[in-house]
Amino acid sequence: MPADPERIVLYDGVCGLCNRAVAFLIARDGGQFRYAQLQGETAARLRVRFPDIPERIDTIVFVDGDRAYLRSKAALHIARYLPRPWRWLAPLRVLPAFLIDLPYRLIARVRYRIWGKVDACRLPAPGEAARLLP
Repeated sequence: MPADPERIVLYDGVCGLCNRAVAFLIARDGGQFRYAQLQGETAARLRVRFPDIPERIDTIVFVDGDRAYLRSKAALHIARYLPRPWRWLAPLRVLPAFLIDLPYRLIARVRYRIWGKVDACRLPAPGEAARLLP
């Protein structure tokens, strides 16, 4: 089995907000990331290496080499690799997780009610399929 890519974003595959966020990132990440659903094989395999990756799907996870970041820390580490103005958010990652996770957890709690659930996986645009992992 080939090694996992260097940078992987794990997301809730049925969350409307999460699917929109992935589309947003794909359009801006310059091809640096690969994406996999928290419900999929890639996430299951990564949980062996990174036991902190939760079974619950109420978070985003960013695997960057030998580190895995959760919730707001994941989002802010992802921002490091994005163009301006998104990159300007990255320094906030030095703040304590309990502070920056508060708004994150509130949004995670209501995301299905506001953005809904998707019934089917988003079909990748031409050129995106290789960036989506099982």
